[in-house]
Amino acid sequence: MARMIFINLPVADLARSKAFHEAIGFRNEPKFSNDQGAMMVLSDTISVMLLTHDFYSTFTTRPIGDTHRESRVLLCMSCDSREEVDQIIDKVAANGGKIDQSPKSEAEPGGPMYGRDFEDPDGHQWEPMWMDPTFAEQGAHPAETVEA
Repeated sequence: MARMIFINLPVADLARSKAFHEAIGFRNEPKFSNDQGAMMVLSDTISVMLLTHDFYSTFTTRPIGDTHRESRVLLCMSCDSREEVDQIIDKVAANGGKIDQSPKSEAEPGGPMYGRDFEDPDGHQWEPMWMDPTFAEQGAHPAETVEA
């Protein structure tokens, strides 16, 4: 079985957060959703668990941070093209998310990487990104060839 990742995010308004994530392309999994949390499927191996603050607090003794004021995590998700990045950003903007919040923009035409960012209604920071397959194969810092 492939290793799976479940990202648990505290949310202030579960219905609003669920609707937002569905609007930008996540799929709700009703088998693992109730009035305290919603499983939102991003891919076969990655799901986001949107959890009410009360329920989230049962998993940790730490206080829930204010993600509108502080960065807690940056969630980067791969896309198949630059156009898909822009489509996601357009959906985010149309559904109340804040777009292009980072101090640096990777939205450079023609570069090997293209990413934009957004904040969901709870302030969690996301970055849909595309990377040129040739660049990805080569790596950002190719190893230097050492002659024997």
